[in-house]
Amino acid sequence: MIHVQICYARPDQQILRDFVVAADASLQQAIEQSGFLQEFPEIDLAINCVGIFGKIKALAASLHEADRIEIYGPLIADPKEARRRRADKK
Repeated sequence: MIHVQICYARPDQQILRDFVVAADASLQQAIEQSGFLQEFPEIDLAINCVGIFGKIKALAASLHEADRIEIYGPLIADPKEARRRRADKK
């Protein structure tokens, strides 16, 4: 068994929880076991990217002790367009 953290940020709250999973659990298995998918139905692993410590990973990625699993929400704005708008204001 290994200890991991799973975090997910919504516009109104940030959730960070500690879990214990099997040492051979994949990223997807840990997320499914955490209950986040039931608690936050807006999470769709076919759409939302996931990662470990800020690096996007595949759902089949293996986990290590003390990994922080992150579930990323969809982008609110296109980063290139936002940068273009800021440059236009200057």
